[in-house]
Amino acid sequence: MLTILAAGSVFFPGLFVLSKQCLKHIPALRWSEGDAVIVSARLVSSVQAIMASSAGYIIASSCDDIIEDQHWLTSAYILFAVPYFVYDIYAMFMCYWYKLRIKGHEGDSGAKPLGAALTSYLRREFLMFWRQGKGDYFQGVMFLAEVSTPWVCLGKILIQYKQQHTLLHKVNGATMLVTFFTCRVLLFPFLYYAYGRYASIPLHMVPFNVPWQVNLGAAMLMAPQVYWFSLICRGALRLFTGSSRSRRSPVTAKDDLDGQAPSQPANGYSTHATEQKSDSH
Repeated sequence: MLTILAAGSVFFPGLFVLSKQCLKHIPALRWSEGDAVIVSARLVSSVQAIMASSAGYIIASSCDDIIEDQHWLTSAYILFAVPYFVYDIYAMFMCYWYKLRIKGHEGDSGAKPLGAALTSYLRREFLMFWRQGKGDYFQGVMFLAEVSTPWVCLGKILIQYKQQHTLLHKVNGATMLVTFFTCRVLLFPFLYYAYGRYASIPLHMVPFNVPWQVNLGAAMLMAPQVYWFSLICRGALRLFTGSSRSRRSPVTAKDDLDGQAPSQPANGYSTHATEQKSDSH
């Protein structure tokens, strides 16, 4: 157990430091300290997400009995990922600290990084507190929530460096929308559905057949996922509606240059009518 904890304590901070130094000193890049810190933190989050979702797939696909079956990787990866929580608080604080010095990020809220880290930690540890040596399948499925994290990280990097106009940003946004909804918003409804099938009870009866602590924890963890998903939807709506407006605006300008009549002024009078009224006086 101590060996696994030590490995996680070395791996995540070590990857962060290595990535930051490479981004700062590679001749083709030579990024500033702030840029290197922010991108390195996103990189480590993405690596952890890939590892967690891979572990989750292995665990969930290996359990035939979703309650009784156990897999050694469940406890092992939880121990390995515990140091990541401590590192993640530090890394997100550093990201916030440097983002305040980047134009366009002065209005960020300081509560967001800590809240995101706390939610991630609770989601990762939630079933560990209640499973009592059972339910490795459910823990594996919860690991799969991390599938959306690399896309979220890439989206933040693209926005930070003003790449919202690129095709990559649009494709990443659509992928993030789908993965976040599938792996985070639908996560707990799926877990309830899986337990209902196992216990041969209807889905709507599952909340009445599990401990109240499980229902409370699920509600507390699902609420921020729904809120963040609504923010992602609003951002996607602005992205694609903004793109369509930008495609239409050059056509209007071209019409004006070709000598066609300009659009009606805001006061409701046409230019021609206004000129006739002035001549009459």
